[in-house]
Amino acid sequence: MISLRMLLLGFVLIAGGKVMAVDHETDQIAANKVAFVAEQGKLRIEIDGRPFATYVYEDEQILRPYFSDVFTPSGVKVTRNHPPIEGQDRTDHATFHPGLWLAFGDLDGADFWRNRATVRHVKFIGKPTGGPAHGRFAVLNRYEAAGRVICEETCELTVLVRPSGYLLLWDSKFSSGDADFSFGDQEEMGLGVRVATPISVIKGGRIINSDGLKNESQAWGKQADWCDDSGIVGNHRIGVTLMPDPRNFRHCWFHARDYGLLLANPFGRNAFTQGKKSKLVVRRGETLRLRFGALVHGTKADQAFNLPDAYDDYLEQTGANH
Repeated sequence: MISLRMLLLGFVLIAGGKVMAVDHETDQIAANKVAFVAEQGKLRIEIDGRPFATYVYEDEQILRPYFSDVFTPSGVKVTRNHPPIEGQDRTDHATFHPGLWLAFGDLDGADFWRNRATVRHVKFIGKPTGGPAHGRFAVLNRYEAAGRVICEETCELTVLVRPSGYLLLWDSKFSSGDADFSFGDQEEMGLGVRVATPISVIKGGRIINSDGLKNESQAWGKQADWCDDSGIVGNHRIGVTLMPDPRNFRHCWFHARDYGLLLANPFGRNAFTQGKKSKLVVRRGETLRLRFGALVHGTKADQAFNLPDAYDDYLEQTGANH
């Protein structure tokens, strides 16, 4: 008898009636080669010869690295146009919400979210390396404000092609050999994305988190394992799911706005709950590690998309479930 697993994998019958599985899904994923194209101040990422995203690390207006122009596997842009296009997009926060980014409104009293301090790209410490269904690079960033260096960040970024979509793994380590530093308590702290205007809730899209809470009225300020912002464009449902690593120092709250901002924030205890103000101090010589996943997905609108399964796959890929 042929099992359901065999049907999902595909199979061939060889001499003697023996069944040999052929994992067509795995072969199809592996055929999607991740490649990097270096340009002045930026790194373009392609998957199977098509654009996925652009990592920008030098920008005169936006003083921190970010990903712009992020595309789904179906080739639809899932982040807001950068810069926003008058008449197509809401043009608010043009330099605060450039696509997908990690930023902090209060890092040792300095505001890196609103471009009042600088995250300086120092160098690549891991050469951009692509391959079948996998690509990675690593950078060293320096956080500077008012003529002083607050801390340094080593950031490893990995792109994986998965059955659920394109999975970006973000792994940052913050440290200083000179002095203690601290992360404050604001809404604007953590990994954020500004989704494409057509999929924002105010245009008919949907926010949903791991507890089934929907849209800003329910999901804003709530802790969750993951939160997704998606909508229908043409005949596809496209979206981005932010998935904080459960090994982070604290469960994330989500700053989820119907106009298109989604942010995973482990720092804003008072900002979201009116509870005791949070201040996370990193001692000299110690390291704070923050890890996130951002799943970029796009499927036919009439096909079911299983977000819990996608989250389980993220945990499997990162080893967070072991």
